[in-house]
Amino acid sequence: MEIAIVVAVIAVLFISRGIKIVPQQTAWVLERLGRYHSTLQPGLNIIVPFIDSVAYKHSLKEIPLDVPSQVCITKDNTQLTVDGVLYFQVTDAMRASYGASNYIVAITQLAQTTLRSVIGRLELDKTFEEREFINHSVVNALDEAAATWGVKVLRYEIKDLTPPNEILHAMQRQITAEREKRAVIAKSEGDRQQQINLAEGERQAYIARSEGEKQAAINRAQGEAAAIEAVANATAHALEVVAAAIGKPGGSEAVQLKVAQQGLDAYANIAKTSTTLIVPGDMSQAAGLIASAMTVIKKTP
Repeated sequence: MEIAIVVAVIAVLFISRGIKIVPQQTAWVLERLGRYHSTLQPGLNIIVPFIDSVAYKHSLKEIPLDVPSQVCITKDNTQLTVDGVLYFQVTDAMRASYGASNYIVAITQLAQTTLRSVIGRLELDKTFEEREFINHSVVNALDEAAATWGVKVLRYEIKDLTPPNEILHAMQRQITAEREKRAVIAKSEGDRQQQINLAEGERQAYIARSEGEKQAAINRAQGEAAAIEAVANATAHALEVVAAAIGKPGGSEAVQLKVAQQGLDAYANIAKTSTTLIVPGDMSQAAGLIASAMTVIKKTP
């Protein structure tokens, strides 16, 4: 009876030590008599009790690793306190077990040294502008070295870049000066555009005024021409009427009487408007003047 119990206990012990259930996204490294034998995959695995043993257990999930902050020197000899976070994943459980004594420490140290090297090639201003370049450079350097450790470096992100307080104050003054400069430039551009708009407005107004004056002058000229033409037409019509009247019986005598009357009226007006009266030396000259006028009228066809 006691032998049966011992055999049962040994059987249970063998079964418990010979059956291994590996969780999903996990890899267990199996050693046989102290040497690497195989990597147990997720699920049920059968091993040889007391000969095989699980030496290492690795998670195959993506792991975030906080890289401690450190002081880096830029190309222009400025100190920067930099910290970041690294994301990696175990891709080869065997290499992760035997490639390095502690691959997490190795990755952390390599990330810090690589970061110092990359920042040392950049000036202070560029470090704030080239974060993507810094992250990419660190990932490339780590991924190449971590391949021998069975680790895949996925990405690196800088969490903070902190320069000394003196540099921060200087940068703040520089930003303020740059903003003031932009404000002055914007104001000057606005003033220049305002002057351009005013000049353009004055030019357009002057053109409009000149066009208006031109049209007014044309209208006046056309009005004066029409008036002159109307006067000439009226005068011609009057002359035609007078010429027709002369051709009728008694017309010539009427013209002589009218001319003589106008001549006498002219002498009378001179006497009214002037204190000096001019009288011909021979009154017969007035009659001769009237006769000459009548001769011209008779010769007119």
